Amino acid sequence: MKKKLFVHSFKTKLGLIRLASTEKGLAVISLPDSSERYFERSIERHFSDHEIHQGGEYNKIARKQLSEYIAGKRRAFDLKLDIQGTEFHQKVLRRVAAIPYGETMTYGDVALAVGHPRASRAVGTANARNLLPFVIPCHRVVASNGIGGYGGGEHLKKRLLELEGAI
Repeated sequence: MKKKLFVHSFKTKLGLIRLASTEKGLAVISLPDSSERYFERSIERHFSDHEIHQGGEYNKIARKQLSEYIAGKRRAFDLKLDIQGTEFHQKVLRRVAAIPYGETMTYGDVALAVGHPRASRAVGTANARNLLPFVIPCHRVVASNGIGGYGGGEHLKKRLLELEGAI
């Protein structure tokens, strides 16, 4: 029997967000207004052995919590996650997930925290491949000399950091 992947999309004041979850937990969040094709490629790359269905209980819970976060009414997420990636990427993403609301860390700080002090660029790559933005708040990881990059663009990263009072 094929594994199931549940998909759902909804509009927010930031733009359209798409979600995908497995039977283990939330697995993909698209950044607002990223293309449907980009979302589909992420699913094809990581979940090609899954059968796609609409809805899903994890997506319903995630939609509620993400809407509350974007409205400034939620500071932490309480969601089961299905984190994809190499062992190193998962280690980085677990550390990034622990950065408190309203705080930031540099790429170098995260590299040091995961026991690889010279791996700042690899931390950046792990963040760039983060399939669960917002929930794993890669927007809270900044460059030592500025805001740094973000898949949703510098404008969105700045907006999220302002929402949290980090800048």
